[in-house]
Amino acid sequence: MSTHESGTTPDIGTIMSASPVMALFRGMDAAPAVELAQRAWDVGIALVEVPIQEERYLPALEAVVAAGRERGLLVGAGTITTSDRVDAVARAGAAFTIAPGLDPDVVAASRAAGLPHLPGVATASEIQRAVALGCTWVKAFPASLLTPSWFRAMHGPFPQVRFVATGGIDASNAEEFLDGGASTVAVGSALADRSQVDRLADVIARRS
Repeated sequence: MSTHESGTTPDIGTIMSASPVMALFRGMDAAPAVELAQRAWDVGIALVEVPIQEERYLPALEAVVAAGRERGLLVGAGTITTSDRVDAVARAGAAFTIAPGLDPDVVAASRAAGLPHLPGVATASEIQRAVALGCTWVKAFPASLLTPSWFRAMHGPFPQVRFVATGGIDASNAEEFLDGGASTVAVGSALADRSQVDRLADVIARRS
């Protein structure tokens, strides 16, 4: 997903609709993160997130952002738990933010920085609060504990909400969650097995 011709960033729904699979590169230094991002982009995984659980991962974000910019692709920053971290990833060039939980201050800070935000939820109450804050795309975490049936159940009371399933997802179960009602699945630690990228490309091909 690229920026609009005007140079503005699309909303989170437009960004997330670019692919049913998002790759996230947790705990990686700049060089391996860029290498894996290039492989993901090459096979059609347009969505990429670099989690920033510590400031030492900001250089990896900056490097992946620069690589994505050469392709006209946006890169998001994950594990955004404070408003200060929003400011840091905005300076690093992130195009959107993702959080493991729902924090109104992080939502507000992301909007103030011009960054679409994907908050984390795990309960109906959290989804309801996210909707009240204007978030109709949410990160369901940890998806492996919630199970695909959770997504089917939550679509009943929240038909307008779109879910990104995160946590415990890999190529072997990605389609279970997509079939269960997730609009996108995010794959992280499973990418330590480099064959996952090609297998996830097959998932995208089957759903195109």
